[in-house]
Amino acid sequence: MEQVILGFCPTRRNLFSAKDARKYKEIIKNKLNDFPIKVIDIDDITKEGLLVESTDLDKVINKFRENKIDALFIPHCNFGTEDLVAKTAKALGVPVLLWGPRDEAPDEFGLRLRDSQCGLFATGKVLRRFNVPFTYVNNCRVETSYFSDSLNRFIAVANVVKHFKKMSILQISTRPNSFWSVIANESELLEKFGIETYPIPLRELTDTAKKIEISKGDEYDKAYAYIKNSISKDGKEENISKMAALKCALKERAEFYNCNSIAIQCWSALQDEIGIMPCVANSILSEEQLPCVCETDICGAVTAVMVQAATLNEKPHFFSDLTIRHPENDNAELLWHCGPFPYSLAKDKSKAKAAGHWVLPSGAYGTCEWEIKGGDITIARFDGDHGKYSLFTCEGKGIDGPFTRGTYVWFEVKNWPLIERKLVEGPYIHHVAGIHGKYAEILLEACKYIPGLTPDPTEPTMDELINRWSE
Repeated sequence: MEQVILGFCPTRRNLFSAKDARKYKEIIKNKLNDFPIKVIDIDDITKEGLLVESTDLDKVINKFRENKIDALFIPHCNFGTEDLVAKTAKALGVPVLLWGPRDEAPDEFGLRLRDSQCGLFATGKVLRRFNVPFTYVNNCRVETSYFSDSLNRFIAVANVVKHFKKMSILQISTRPNSFWSVIANESELLEKFGIETYPIPLRELTDTAKKIEISKGDEYDKAYAYIKNSISKDGKEENISKMAALKCALKERAEFYNCNSIAIQCWSALQDEIGIMPCVANSILSEEQLPCVCETDICGAVTAVMVQAATLNEKPHFFSDLTIRHPENDNAELLWHCGPFPYSLAKDKSKAKAAGHWVLPSGAYGTCEWEIKGGDITIARFDGDHGKYSLFTCEGKGIDGPFTRGTYVWFEVKNWPLIERKLVEGPYIHHVAGIHGKYAEILLEACKYIPGLTPDPTEPTMDELINRWSE
């Protein structure tokens, strides 16, 4: 995946030690080598590599624009120059990280060299006056784990915003006609958020799949081998071939339309056309960070892209129905779908398999059947109605529970009835995107930088998530 491009814009003010500010600029810059980012500095366009003089403002802004930075880091190496900071951040319109290294004790003469914390208070006020959202990391020493953890979180926030802003969804056919819950306002998504949808008829996909099955090629061979050796060890050659071709066709059409996610009408016209379910293909695409969500759920595709981005695209999501409560645990819910969960998440790969659908009349082959691993899990849902959009988040744990067909995990929280009520009362539905780990605070912070999107955390609460940035 593409690295986050971070604009490094250290600042100082003339009243305090220039020498000490320069020293800390280098310490911080060297520390950035530990993170998975591309750094754009201002060493070549300012005298000290620091934002100090107003005459440098346009040069700094232009360099960051030309390098298309995804986020801006403004460490206050001493008090800092609050007005230049605010003007730079306002002009660039990207996520902003505000922080400064903790000050040392006054010297033997009682003099203070930097006063970086004092400057942070001032800059925070000016950023608010400029209506610039920003992320604040508490004043601390560079070498602390708190600084590293916080910077990693901010990089993930920037990655969520980056992927959201280039959201482009391949919509394959219409929604199933009985699924009114997945209706999405294409015009509103474009006008409010710049989210693009590219609708194509189902026949375009199936024709592409048929051509790929005939011509084959390296991508097809790779998919075929993967399915045969893992998901469908005992499957018929004909079915494996169709699933490999469908996976390749989905990816090829997404690349053709420059889309970073897919929403597909997965039943039942697809089975009439090519005789298989798309679950295996969806599962593999999730592994490859190209979400392909069920039942033409456009808002579900948006959510899937966001949760994957929160992990710096290092983990696959799983797209799930909320289905039934645990028969014995009042605070656990079954996260399930016919089979799109990634194979890498399977709890016991020796039992994982592809199968025929056990509910649809066609009985078409291509669903997946395995329980996925438990542990920490975050679920989320981007959705809206009546012109208002929000992002639901909830963290819990995957636990043991009864066997069921399809791909699934039982998900335990502190207060399921409260969450259930929130989901029913809306604007949400029965679909969520899940990801292993705790990512609610990253998704919450990302909402700062997405105008028109309101964060809606449940467990943990808003205050608890905000406090994580200070722990």
